[in-house]
Amino acid sequence: MAPIEFVEDAASGRLAWRERALGRLLCSSAAASDVVIFAEISRMARSTLQVLEMLELCMQRELRIHIAKQHMVLDGSLNSRISATVLGLAAEIERELIAERTREALAKRKAEGKPLGRPRGVTNAALKLDVYASAIRDYLDRGVSKRSIAKLLGCAESTLYDWLARRVPALPSPVSRARR
Repeated sequence: MAPIEFVEDAASGRLAWRERALGRLLCSSAAASDVVIFAEISRMARSTLQVLEMLELCMQRELRIHIAKQHMVLDGSLNSRISATVLGLAAEIERELIAERTREALAKRKAEGKPLGRPRGVTNAALKLDVYASAIRDYLDRGVSKRSIAKLLGCAESTLYDWLARRVPALPSPVSRARR
């Protein structure tokens, strides 16, 4: 029995499927008679054309495609292609409606003079670098540069500067000043 391989493809459905982890799986990793399971058609692609391209490639490579939500097996038959076309078209329309609603909502907020995007927040929750607090203070006391400290901790400089701005207010960071 072949090992099970999980591919989590978090890329946008607007990207061409061959450019995503899914495309690499279908084009190179998957072998004949492998079963590829999707939660739903819209997770394959958001374009009817892309869904049909994927289905065609899978049939050429003799892959079995299962769509969990619709309890379907896409096998290249006429019924299978019709179902894939209809569901692919529905996913494409859904994507367009979501994008349209988002554009309208953003335009409305902008017209009302409201800020767009997620508001900046200050949190007192634990930060990634809190576990290194004593080491960071020790490095600073020794005169180690912030760039070097970030490298020693294996984090981005901006992460260190953000931590310093929140946890050590007496040391304003250039990054936090630049954002204001």
